[in-house]
Amino acid sequence: MRINNRERSQPPTISVLLLTLVVGWAIPVASLCAQTPGLTPEEIEDGWISLFDGETLFGWNPITKTDWKVVDGTIQATNGEIGLLCTTTQFADYILRVDFLAEENTNSGIFLRTPPKPKSATYDCYELNIAPPTNSFPTGSFVGREKATPDCPPGEWHTFEVRVQGPVLEVKLDGEVVSTLNEDAYLGKGFIGLQQNGGKIQFRNISLKPLGLKSIFNGKDLTGWKQYPAMTTKFSVTEEGAIRAQDGPGQLETEGVYANFVLQLDAKTNAENLNSGIFFRSIPGDKMMGYESQIHNGIEGDDPTKPLDSGTGAIFRRSVARKVVSKDNQWLTKTLIAEGAHISVWVNGYQVTDWTDQRKPDENPRRGQRLTAGSIILQGHDPTTDVLFRNFQIQELPERWPVKRTE
Repeated sequence: MRINNRERSQPPTISVLLLTLVVGWAIPVASLCAQTPGLTPEEIEDGWISLFDGETLFGWNPITKTDWKVVDGTIQATNGEIGLLCTTTQFADYILRVDFLAEENTNSGIFLRTPPKPKSATYDCYELNIAPPTNSFPTGSFVGREKATPDCPPGEWHTFEVRVQGPVLEVKLDGEVVSTLNEDAYLGKGFIGLQQNGGKIQFRNISLKPLGLKSIFNGKDLTGWKQYPAMTTKFSVTEEGAIRAQDGPGQLETEGVYANFVLQLDAKTNAENLNSGIFFRSIPGDKMMGYESQIHNGIEGDDPTKPLDSGTGAIFRRSVARKVVSKDNQWLTKTLIAEGAHISVWVNGYQVTDWTDQRKPDENPRRGQRLTAGSIILQGHDPTTDVLFRNFQIQELPERWPVKRTE
């Protein structure tokens, strides 16, 4: 069965929008406002993020001199050096979904858990091939590892869905499983790369769902979190299972510490232009001494590319959000990935921040680059604070390679 890619990328229908207005609990309005290419509101709520905004190469890094460009909502290449267009972010466990269109003699591929310049498809990356049936490893094969021979006519859009989790990699082509790898020692994390190796190749609707995240909030009480009664902000747990922060300043801090991780959570401001944030790699026990992922949905006039106070998803005082895609009084979903000096943030599935801390190392991230583990802090900013948080999920990223099977 072949997936209809057009249906997946269509915007919400009028009936869905009306339903949302009538029964606001049905579909989060913030998700509808995000307009994230290739994702439905339900997928955004489920933790999916878009790796391609349909307009720019934001979040991607061309490794070689290849004519990568965005044309009519697709990433495409035709000529240039053989090499990769890589994500700027490294990922470990995930489901990756991508549409591709290859001409009859095109040789391309999607590289998983790869370095920017892989040396061997059998050693330091997984190369999911896009190639004609005459190739030693046709489309759907893992080069040098496993051969697949599915039906994949050239000149048509097809969809890969790849589940990359621990030692297992499973590939679906147009909904059918075509390849599976299962290794005792595997690559822990790496970039995702699009390859140009001859002929025209096009990609669109590139999206990813992080896997392996675990809850750090039980939805009932503040077990696992440290409170500061001497501070002004009052933190409580609502009947609906959210943490509510009221008044300020103040903070609520995780007992656990984290260095390299994927964090997903939902947040909601209960009034216009409220200010809050998520601090990470914080100095435990200190007052909000960490990197701050901003929460502030205000914009100048009607222009979402001009955020007030850095904008939701920004790294406050370090990197301004390129667009505000969330709204006050509506739930937003934030995905934050911290890996070494590189930090990336998605809001409602749309990447708003791609920043590398190039400052000199310092124990305090307010003064310099901090790579060591620290706590996560919820901020009560000022007396107007009234913010809700829920669905805290985190995965600590593994080392690059090798990782041994644990089960």
